[in-house]
This record gives sequence, C-alpha cells and structure tokens, in this order.
Amino acid sequence: MQRLPSALLLLMLFPAVLKAQEVAGNPLLQAPKPSDVIKPQPESSAKAPTLTPEKRMQSRLRSPEATHRFWDKENRWLFAGVAATRALDFHSTGNMRRRGRDEILLSNGAVDDKPVFAAIEAAATLTSFGVSYLFHRTGHHKLERWTSVIHIGFSFGGAARNYALETRRRP
Repeated sequence: MQRLPSALLLLMLFPAVLKAQEVAGNPLLQAPKPSDVIKPQPESSAKAPTLTPEKRMQSRLRSPEATHRFWDKENRWLFAGVAATRALDFHSTGNMRRRGRDEILLSNGAVDDKPVFAAIEAAATLTSFGVSYLFHRTGHHKLERWTSVIHIGFSFGGAARNYALETRRRP
C-alpha cells in the first residue's frame, strides 16, 4: 500500500508524456513551414521521374534520423537486455522462494510452478516488445526506446532486491 501513491502519480503523468510526444516528436504531424514548401522547377530537356508535391514533402520531412527500422541494432540490444533481465528475475525469484521468502506481486503457487512462471516471464517480455512496437508505429520513437530501458531497470531492480533479502527458514 505504500507504493500506491507513486503508482497513481505515474498513471496520471503517463498520458501527459504521450501527448507531449505526439506533435513535437513527429515531423509528419507538424504543419509545414513556408521554407519547406517545394517550389516547382522548370522542366529540363532530360525527363526525370516526377514526384507529386505530397510525396516530395513526405520524403523531405522524413529524415533518416527521424525514422528507423523497428529491428535496428539499438532495439535488438535493448530487447536482448529485456530478455536477459527477465531471465535474471526468473532465477532470483526462484532463489528467493527456496530461501523461504514470499513473492509479493504473484501468488506463491504461480511462482513455484516453473512452467507457469516461465510463461509469465515470457509474456512480460513479449508485452514489452509489443508496447515498443506500438510506440514505433505511432511515431513515438523516444518512448519506444524508453519502454525497454524502464523495463530493464525494473526487472534488474527486482532481481537485485530478491537476492538482497535475508533468508527466512521456516520451522
């Protein structure tokens, strides 16, 4: 119950972060500036393939640093980090349960059943990938990366906490 105010604060601030990312971070959603308008060029004797003004504007607004492929090198490393920290959390939670401690986020029955707990950890990993993909598709590329960074931080923090707890032996 002590963490409830912090969680509520995060839930209230999250939509504001998304709204701030909407227009400012996506050049395709911003209104074009007068300097961005493409002026018609006189036709040359050699016929070059012509693009419509809309396609020219889109190609000009989409700079290489503004968009990237979803499975680029940085995302692959971040996703590997998410998977590694979820595996670390799986093992640290099992270690914690063997030392007589109780799980606080899940039931002890789910954690003690290894196939079920492995499926839960895999689902959490795939959910993180899915949220990142949704941010990528909507143009929120900073949030796409930060989803993995925050997931890595929480998973690693939870694993460190599990290993730091003192052992309680039941009589």
